[in-house]
Amino acid sequence: MASCSVCALSLGTPYVPPHRLLASVLDGDTTLAGIVVTELRVPRLALALIAGACLGAAGLVLQEALRNPLAVPEMLGVSSGAALGVAAPLVLTLSLPAAVQPLLAIGGAALGGGLTLLAAGLGRSPSAVLLTGAAVAAALQAALLVLMVMADQLDLQLIYRYLLGSLSARTWDDVTGLWPWLLVAVPALVLCAPVLSVMRLGDEDAEALGVRAQRARLAALAIAVFLIAPVTAVCGPVAWVGFLAPHLARWFQPAAGAVRWLPWSAAWGAVVVVVADVPARLALAPVETPAGAWTALLGVPAGVALMRSGGRGRRARRRPAASAGAREPLYGSKRTASGAADEALRAGAWPEARGGEPGRGGPNGAVPPVSGAAGRDDAR
Repeated sequence: MASCSVCALSLGTPYVPPHRLLASVLDGDTTLAGIVVTELRVPRLALALIAGACLGAAGLVLQEALRNPLAVPEMLGVSSGAALGVAAPLVLTLSLPAAVQPLLAIGGAALGGGLTLLAAGLGRSPSAVLLTGAAVAAALQAALLVLMVMADQLDLQLIYRYLLGSLSARTWDDVTGLWPWLLVAVPALVLCAPVLSVMRLGDEDAEALGVRAQRARLAALAIAVFLIAPVTAVCGPVAWVGFLAPHLARWFQPAAGAVRWLPWSAAWGAVVVVVADVPARLALAPVETPAGAWTALLGVPAGVALMRSGGRGRRARRRPAASAGAREPLYGSKRTASGAADEALRAGAWPEARGGEPGRGGPNGAVPPVSGAAGRDDAR
């Protein structure tokens, strides 16, 4: 994380040596390099960290609530709805203050997520929610394409860059606008983490433990909306961060649970966005490319590779335990329950050991337990 942050602040035009970064930020350097670092690169880095953390945490919430590693904001209509809510006023030439954009994004994200849950029967089945969400996301993206056809050339360029997710030309105003929404989402996220651990057991087991699965799924979607929509309003839908970050958290800590995965997923989301923003600024300099293009380009194959390696690791760990468990009833408990009694009868050890008469039962006329073939012969 530290090395990525230093690269994000140092590299570019002008180049600022790492040993001068701290002085440029703290001493209020008025040179060109100091102004670029303090007014452009530091807020951009802060926005990348916050956006990545929100998207990584939201991805884990959705995956755990729906018990599906492919449940990401891009496939549930949340990101597409938020982008539609922000892009529509641009095309329709509605003059709205910047403070209203998060509200529009939250409304669009809630619309996309609500349509997904309603079409899937209020989230009764996690697989139905995921499949329905993909259809809703496709419909919302079609609506975005219609808006892009209606836009003029200048608005089309703005919308195109926004839809790919860009951190270009972001200032401290964009960063400070996220704090009111984070103050609402972060405490709800902390309260939601233990419930996610219970939701992993399945709907029936979760309800047996006192968690109502449908309400918990709705609450998880609401928390994901409050995490994704403000970020989407500021920098657009940065794609597939919510897919890659949870898998990185699980891959590095496979034995942990949702409570421990949640902060690590947020941290990995921040790392992914910061790392992707460096080539977004420098790969085609002086032209900047959207950071969302790099997160999608690198995140999807990396996430698939992590899923495959994680699945093989879990199967390899589960196979010895499963085979040992399969042998235990055959050679363990069943043998001690009935086989030991049969051996005692065949050896004649039961009566002599307890003071009874051979062949006549145990002491006080007690009859030893008989099972298996011996029991069937006596019955005949």
